[in-house]
Amino acid sequence: MIATTATSRPRIVHLVLALGGFAIGTTEFATMSLLPYLAHDLQISVPVAGHVISAYALGVVVGAPLIAVLSARLPRSTLLIALMGLYALANGLSAVAPNYRWMLGLRFLSGLPHGAYFGIAMLVAASVVPANQRARAAGHVLLGLTVATIVGVPLANWLGQVVGWRWCFGIVAALALATAILVAIFIPKAQPDKGASPARELGALRRGQVWLTLAIGAIGFGGVFSVYTYLASTLMAVTAVPVRLVPMVFAAFGVGMTAGNIIVPYFADRAVMRTAGLLLLGSAMTLALYPVAAARFGTVTLDVMAIGFCGALATVLQTRLMDVAGDAQSLAAALNHSAFNVANALGPWLGGLAIAAGFGWTSTGWVGCGLALGGFAAWVIALITDRSPRAVVGRDDPAAA
Repeated sequence: MIATTATSRPRIVHLVLALGGFAIGTTEFATMSLLPYLAHDLQISVPVAGHVISAYALGVVVGAPLIAVLSARLPRSTLLIALMGLYALANGLSAVAPNYRWMLGLRFLSGLPHGAYFGIAMLVAASVVPANQRARAAGHVLLGLTVATIVGVPLANWLGQVVGWRWCFGIVAALALATAILVAIFIPKAQPDKGASPARELGALRRGQVWLTLAIGAIGFGGVFSVYTYLASTLMAVTAVPVRLVPMVFAAFGVGMTAGNIIVPYFADRAVMRTAGLLLLGSAMTLALYPVAAARFGTVTLDVMAIGFCGALATVLQTRLMDVAGDAQSLAAALNHSAFNVANALGPWLGGLAIAAGFGWTSTGWVGCGLALGGFAAWVIALITDRSPRAVVGRDDPAAA
């Protein structure tokens, strides 16, 4: 697909697409902090309320590849409008869910557009800039999500305390609707390739480098979620910080991730695989330091910020998929977000096992380090088996945009 009308204003295109990322990031991360209020209102326990998060993640895993394949012949701008429209509807209904069962189903529905939106949005963002700026374009879209962890999540948590958790979903619905309208106005109107079809998209599944890239994300990023999920409990039980300071550490994570998505893409545009490998090693180091850093508020804040910085791996792997997916760009881009939701399940599960086994709250750092090294092992295999020059120097496939 070739952009036409908006190629002269890529910043506006990226800003519009990032707004959708901000809406998605706010509801995805804020729901975790709103669980106590949601559980009380729906008259269920907090652990049971946690199933709504799992339902959302399941929706992402299922929806991302399914939508990408079935919508292969749709113009990308039309698909983005539809995805944000569905996201607005599902979150608006979540705001008025009468009971737990309805909430569970609506959170699954809300998750369906998530991965497909980010995947298609990054392809559109890359299509309006020169080929050697694709990673930066993808990073601009993800900035919406990372800024949400700094601004949207604390605001939603405060709103949940003051006027109720339902308002959070209502505001997200309004943001999603605004994104759909802005997409209709500013995103290039271009028809898909004549050869686009579900069968061609499924061709991505026959490419070994696609699977290896997804494995890098599904395993290597799990360490970030292993620490992030139990961060609040670690801060209170190990670092012994006052409850009011806990949000500051979460904000530090968001600052680190935002900085990563601004800085790292400049290097990824030059050498995408080398950048991915360095991020995995950096993640392993910062996660290994976490058990020691957790002893003091200052050191744990800096370490968590560094862990967040290495979260730019998501942007780098998205760019890598543009290189290795050939003409099955939409499915590969969407699958990246399915892979990261696998990481979102794997990391907390293994971290929880370590804690339950008596290794302590900070053992999540060692679990995370192991997962980062596991992702690095997948990276080594990908590098060895890919004989293309772009694996090292970051050259892109001209058709990728």
